[in-house]
Amino acid sequence: MLRTKPHLRNSIEFSMNKSILLPHRTMPPAKGQDLDFVNVASSYLIHSEWDKLDKLVNFFTPFRIKHILLKTQKDYVLVFDFFNWVDVRKSELNTLDVSCIVLHVLTKYKKFKSADVILRRILANGSSELDHPRKVFDALVYSYKMCDSSSFVFDALFKTHAHMKKLRNASDCFCWMKEYGFYPTVVSCNAYLSALNSLKRWDIALAFYKEILWCRISPNVYTINMVMEAYCKQGKLELAVELFNEMEGMGIALNVVSYNTLIAGYCSKGLISSGLKLKNMMEKNGMQANSVTYNTLMNGFCKERKLHEASKLMGEMKSKGVSSTVVTYNTLISGYISIGYTAKAMQLFEEMSMSGVKADILTYNAVISGLCKEGKTKKSAYLVKELDKEKLVPNSSTFAALIEGQCVRNNADRAFQLYRSLVRSGCHPNESTFEILISAFLQNQDYDGAVKVLKEMIDRAISPTQDTLSHLINGLNRCGDFKQASELCRELETRRLISKECLQILCIEDANSDI
Repeated sequence: MLRTKPHLRNSIEFSMNKSILLPHRTMPPAKGQDLDFVNVASSYLIHSEWDKLDKLVNFFTPFRIKHILLKTQKDYVLVFDFFNWVDVRKSELNTLDVSCIVLHVLTKYKKFKSADVILRRILANGSSELDHPRKVFDALVYSYKMCDSSSFVFDALFKTHAHMKKLRNASDCFCWMKEYGFYPTVVSCNAYLSALNSLKRWDIALAFYKEILWCRISPNVYTINMVMEAYCKQGKLELAVELFNEMEGMGIALNVVSYNTLIAGYCSKGLISSGLKLKNMMEKNGMQANSVTYNTLMNGFCKERKLHEASKLMGEMKSKGVSSTVVTYNTLISGYISIGYTAKAMQLFEEMSMSGVKADILTYNAVISGLCKEGKTKKSAYLVKELDKEKLVPNSSTFAALIEGQCVRNNADRAFQLYRSLVRSGCHPNESTFEILISAFLQNQDYDGAVKVLKEMIDRAISPTQDTLSHLINGLNRCGDFKQASELCRELETRRLISKECLQILCIEDANSDI
């Protein structure tokens, strides 16, 4: 396990050790008419005489704008206002070099939100060019000394790449910064870690954490929490526990998220008792468990089909004044549906409304699914109508539940009509929906209907299970429709949706069924 090194950096630091010297690029001085124009325009700008500037708009050039910006750079408000003024009137004059000067000024005065707006636009405008991120970085490097800038400008660029989830660009920017002896703040490093975790790039997140330590950037509690999450998601629970135990020695105080992250790690491994112990430890250390803590543990119990324990936790939440959320109710409702206790799920659904917790599409889908599994299609149809009143849009899971409901009632044709509605609404059916649908037709020995479903599956490059296909092929052969059975097998093989081994097995089964 990598441990933190002494004398860690708490903020951006510039080091000349083994780093490339920053180039000193100057801009030609304004002379003659250019100089006169810059002086007049700067005077108008300083005195906020925008009406007079409007009359000069056709005489501005990027060269003149850069000189005006440098002349007024000690007033970041004026610089930003002027940049926006130019942008409204002649946006093409705000070139990359012009924008870089504004970025230097804004970041020097720590106006990062304004800088982020400009950076996002610059990066988005050149997104089609592979070398654009490098051009932006180099433009900032070349104008750095001219603007007497601070290293926060590179930190802002790195963080914007991270917020835009442009992982390769962020990684490249980090490396380029190091070449010149710059290091990002821990806040920006956290933004990058957050982007990596949100995209489930746990491996890169852990590698970047090692890089943070190697660069002697001091991690904070948010850094460690995200690293623990990455360890847990990769199944390396023991390393997450080790890091959790090291936090105090690193001078980092644990927070509720630290405990919740590790509790989630335990629950993902089915170690719910360890998660409960950690919750108790958290409370002994003076931190109150929040809704996330309870929801995580309840979800763990529901996966183990221990609904009694999950329900007890909800009761504990109420007694301790922790508000139940939509996630709390969804977890318990889905849990009861999974074990066939639809009545209890409906009871919770009604309690949810009375408690003022607004149901979302996941809540409705769970309840509709439970009702449909019991063949209660009228009740489920009523809930579907409610979706419109609640301004919720049915999705693939809603249709899948309704299709299953019709299949339970042996209404395969009605189920297929619902499938058509699903496709028209722009939703995408999944494999299980197709399997339920095709099984309903096969159960009714409606092989033409089953073939219709199979062709829909083939069009979407979805493979049927061997059992389903065997049932269908045997049924077609029994009906004497050998040609269609053969054509379906050939098409599945051509589309590589069935292996040759599976095809051979089907042929053997067909031969046996003919004997």
